[in-house]
Amino acid sequence: MFPPYQGPMLEPTRLYFYLFGLLTLIGGIQAFVSVKSKPSLIAGGISGILLIVAGWLLQSGQIMPGLILGLIICLALAGRFLPKFFKGGGWWPAGVEGWLGLIGLVLAIVALVKK
Repeated sequence: MFPPYQGPMLEPTRLYFYLFGLLTLIGGIQAFVSVKSKPSLIAGGISGILLIVAGWLLQSGQIMPGLILGLIICLALAGRFLPKFFKGGGWWPAGVEGWLGLIGLVLAIVALVKK
């Protein structure tokens, strides 16, 4: 079922990047629609698309570029949203994006180590 180049952590990481990318993209669109936030639309759009690209890179066999791209984007999202969450920013978007970014960061690091 899985291509032979994929280690045990690459498939879950790939799927996670796709889902997190889609959620981030939708979150950026939702922020624009509800509060007319162009920065949220741009940041959510770019981050979401780059996470989807990271998943696609993993799927196409370009493991290192996919993991590094996903790691960087997850680090950026966790670094942006977790401090806001801990300062009382609420669960959406700060808590969800921050914690999911941290989970993605851990997945990417584990996949790099087990690669």
